[in-house]
Amino acid sequence: MDRAERWLEDEGLTLLEGWARDGLTREKIAGQMGIGLSTFYKWQKKYPQIAQALKKGRELVDYQVEQALLDKALGGDLRAQMYWLNNRRSDKWQEHPKEKPDGSDEGVTVIVDV
Repeated sequence: MDRAERWLEDEGLTLLEGWARDGLTREKIAGQMGIGLSTFYKWQKKYPQIAQALKKGRELVDYQVEQALLDKALGGDLRAQMYWLNNRRSDKWQEHPKEKPDGSDEGVTVIVDV
């Protein structure tokens, strides 16, 4: 039995997805699998099912955290609002506005730290 076969079965893919969802690093996941990091990267390339399971796990938790942040921002949490705007609307909301190439600051949004 190929060492990768276990991880291509439903149970193995579910474990990989869960570890990614739980925030384990690539190094820790490879350790849990009993392989080195270089083998881990090779298997991701060779077996798209492994890469997909890891991606699916990471995406799920990213969406959950994003939703929690949005809920806090909409609920009036000023820090959450600032973080959201700095990252999602950085074209209009920046902590450190940049000057225009001509040296003017016309049209640059200035954020006041509260």
